[in-house]
Amino acid sequence: MPCEVFFEKWSRNPMTKPRIEKVTVNICTGKSGEPLEKASKILEQLTGQKPILRPARKTIKDFGIRRGEPIAAVVTLRKQKAVEFLTKAFSAIGNKLPASAFDEDGNFAFGIKEHIEIPGVRYDPELGVVGMNVCATLSKPGYRVKVKKRARSQVGSKHRVTPEEAMCFIREAYGVEVVKGGPA
Repeated sequence: MPCEVFFEKWSRNPMTKPRIEKVTVNICTGKSGEPLEKASKILEQLTGQKPILRPARKTIKDFGIRRGEPIAAVVTLRKQKAVEFLTKAFSAIGNKLPASAFDEDGNFAFGIKEHIEIPGVRYDPELGVVGMNVCATLSKPGYRVKVKKRARSQVGSKHRVTPEEAMCFIREAYGVEVVKGGPA
């Protein structure tokens, strides 16, 4: 379906236009201690928020990981912070995103191999270089009724974000080229 159809639909009814609900940035070091502390500092510098440490779900002896040991740092960004970070992250990957990065609900995820590729970030020899995963969740206004605690209700299938809609939204809002095929 061409993007013009979506643009016309969004102009007629603004409640059907997708928006960025949240952006989750994850750095997994695979071990606790100093590498995780460095990753947490880097994540805090990039996002301006204090990261939450995530524990390992199971023990893997070959990698030296014990269940419950913190091995990753995660930050969830919302509203304007999410939009600003996403703009920087897209420029780090060359404003190109593979179509395979989108799931059936219109959410998308991509990886950044080195955090110093993000514009405005300088290399700090004390912290080193880490990669990260960026996951963006899209929704339409009113979708919250499905996930809220009180007076929860169902959302119709026409009010869900499709992958095609998400691709057109990202193209229009951020100028990102969606490339057909696998990872770029």
